[in-house]
Amino acid sequence: MKRIGVVDTTFARVDMADAAVRRLKAKGSGFQIVRRTVPGIKDLPVACRRLFVEDRADLCLALGMPGRAEYDRVCAHEASMGLLFAGVLEAKPIVECFVFEGEADAPRALDALARRRAEEHAENALALLFRPRDLARHAGAGLRQGFPDAGPVRRGR
Repeated sequence: MKRIGVVDTTFARVDMADAAVRRLKAKGSGFQIVRRTVPGIKDLPVACRRLFVEDRADLCLALGMPGRAEYDRVCAHEASMGLLFAGVLEAKPIVECFVFEGEADAPRALDALARRRAEEHAENALALLFRPRDLARHAGAGLRQGFPDAGPVRRGR
């Protein structure tokens, strides 16, 4: 049975993991979910690595919400680099799902964006594990998580 690690943070202003786990459970079976919560986004890479090593996760979904400040953007970049490194070390995918506080001005819009993006990244995680051909069919389609799809630059092939 496949194992999906879901890691979120206490820094986030929305429980993105709850949205992701609900979507995972609604979309299928044949996998177990192992959830961990860490203080901030720079803690996500170690948590994912531990899920791979200690809990034998096949894939991790890393959820975080950097703040509005420039410092937060730098921290997000550092966390992203750590997630890439952890995934390469284990040769397993980490689906990074960050929502920057500045992406929405109103609390209600931020909540909706974070939940939708987490749900759509959860679906991508399932596709990576169980249906990689689904992803190939959508190559170049301009799909976006959390916002309306951009669409392809050119229609048809």
